[in-house]
Amino acid sequence: MPRSPNSRVAAVSGAAAILLLVLSGCAAGGTDELSNSVTDSGYVAGDGSVLELTQAQRAAPITFAGTSENGEQISSSDYAGEVLVVNFWYAACAPCRLEAPDLEAVYEQYLAQDVGFLGVNVRDQAATAQEFATTFGVTYPSIIDTDAGVQLSFAGQVAPNAVPTTLVLDRQGRVAARILGRVTEVSILESLIDRVLEEPA
Repeated sequence: MPRSPNSRVAAVSGAAAILLLVLSGCAAGGTDELSNSVTDSGYVAGDGSVLELTQAQRAAPITFAGTSENGEQISSSDYAGEVLVVNFWYAACAPCRLEAPDLEAVYEQYLAQDVGFLGVNVRDQAATAQEFATTFGVTYPSIIDTDAGVQLSFAGQVAPNAVPTTLVLDRQGRVAARILGRVTEVSILESLIDRVLEEPA
């Protein structure tokens, strides 16, 4: 029997609430306390583990849309045919602050190679995200995703189960790799990007 509209709304709302709880996952005590577990503060923190998917293992392309901290409309179609690095973050997350300059450096390194970078801010308002970008010199955009719309687009595939999480999408928009937690070694992210770039277009 088809579910009523109210039950469908409740199910979606429940899923969004669970995902928002999971994606609040920056360890309160800083990077030394990062682990793939629930912390005393109720956060889920990533341990920096890396997951790579072969082309045969990848699911359907991810589609999403949202508004950046500067009011620009951004969607997955803007990155069609590019490798896309998506970083989930928020301003008060200590590992997010630590990795921000490294992510910007990798972004600048790949500017001429059809590699896009996009932040997804899971908690802050636009002004806070703008201040973060100015403080840490981040020049690529971030979608303000306090309604979890972009986060839910990734649910059920290779979900960003902690904050920060960095995903590498292939040219078809499929998740090819995930770093769960802070990017501690730039070379790891570079290798993930390079391997996706080497794949047939």
